[in-house]
Amino acid sequence: MSTDSPPASSSPAPIQLSRQKARYGERVIVGFLIFCAVVSVLTTVGIVVALVGPTIEFFREVPITDFFSADEWAPFFADASFGVFPIVVGTLNVTFWAILIGLPLGLGAAIFLSEYASPGTRKVLKPTLEVLEGIPTVAYGFFALTFVTPLIRDNWPGFLGDPPGIFSAGAAGIVLGVMIVPTVASISEDAMSAVPRSLREGAYALGSTKRTVALRVVVPAALSGIVASFVLGVSRAIGETIVVLIAAGNTPNLTFNPLESIQTMTAFIATTATGDIGVGTLEFKTVFAVGALLFVITLAMNALSIWLVRRFREEYE
Repeated sequence: MSTDSPPASSSPAPIQLSRQKARYGERVIVGFLIFCAVVSVLTTVGIVVALVGPTIEFFREVPITDFFSADEWAPFFADASFGVFPIVVGTLNVTFWAILIGLPLGLGAAIFLSEYASPGTRKVLKPTLEVLEGIPTVAYGFFALTFVTPLIRDNWPGFLGDPPGIFSAGAAGIVLGVMIVPTVASISEDAMSAVPRSLREGAYALGSTKRTVALRVVVPAALSGIVASFVLGVSRAIGETIVVLIAAGNTPNLTFNPLESIQTMTAFIATTATGDIGVGTLEFKTVFAVGALLFVITLAMNALSIWLVRRFREEYE
């Protein structure tokens, strides 16, 4: 008796991998992004090259020890003095008051928008806050000169002595602080919004209040973004020109007194570069020396920002 043999098992047909069509649009986008990155790098290199040559020539005529040790800045006088500390201190003076005003206000606004504001309120307040970034800096400068300075002078308590003059570092610092609030608030709020909701829910499950969750959970978790916003805000305050030129005056005083007129590095560059100075003269090279110093300070702050962001970065799955 014959039995039917089982049918032979048929192996699955091999999958044919066909080459996909070239995505030319994607290649164009990648090429454009590479082009943008290269342009950014070349721009930085160009700035460095433009600063290095005149700066080296400046220090061939002015000893670097005089530049960093003398306490008088008078590069255009007959008996010229090239001590850069008065305008460096003036820059730090204005930046300090901007930090004192802008960073707490910016962080407080970010915490409110992220943790306390309703979706409707956030939808209105955040764009309104970011509109402040689009206001021209010259408008901020005249606001400081025509509103903030008279307000301080008219309400100055007599027991503190004489009121500040028409130009003062304090008035410029206050307005600079207001100017960096949108930068700090927007970036900090974005960092807080990126914190996983599970962290908040876990804290609430343990009986934490909204204030405790905001200050003990969300802010530490978003610390890298908050630090980045602080550094960007401070960098903008250091590099601001028009506000300090209009409101703080143009007098290179070696003082941290917010009631006195000062001169910042950016204000010196702006006024000197647009003046009637001969190309190739020592006064002309002074602009590049101050610009190189400002570039180094900004570069150091950016390096510090990168280190802090990496140091406090939190990664969530």
